[in-house]
Amino acid sequence: MTRPDSPTAISGSHSGNTHKFQVRVYYEDTDAGGIVYYANYLNFAERARTEFLRLVGIGQDAMRREDGTGFAVRRCEIDFRAPARLDDVLEIRTILRDPRGARVSAAQSIHMVTGGQADENWLVRLDLILACINQNGRPVRLPERVRTAFADVLGTD
Repeated sequence: MTRPDSPTAISGSHSGNTHKFQVRVYYEDTDAGGIVYYANYLNFAERARTEFLRLVGIGQDAMRREDGTGFAVRRCEIDFRAPARLDDVLEIRTILRDPRGARVSAAQSIHMVTGGQADENWLVRLDLILACINQNGRPVRLPERVRTAFADVLGTD
């Protein structure tokens, strides 16, 4: 059993290049009709990416402090299929792809969880390109330790 204070208890889980992270929809996430406000899906996706990075040993605060780098969303395409509502439990699946140079691609999908299992049909899907930038906002190559962590996750060299 995972301890509640362990990183994996709050960071979700991953197998290979796929990470799964669950969130509950709170009142603050919804609009007046009780459905998730569209921009909040971006917040859920950001949390999931951050926790995936944390699980594979890439702390974004450490990147900033030690390497003077961080990630910024360069491109995001989002497709909405169905809404989530107040008190729903959602699973955000993140797949990292193709890290090279100063960028990494990610595909994310948000699924409804019912009876402890995530539905295979997605509610929202995002395709992103993340850029590694320095403190001046300029693109820089992924730090060596980040490239190594991504290679470990993706099973590449």
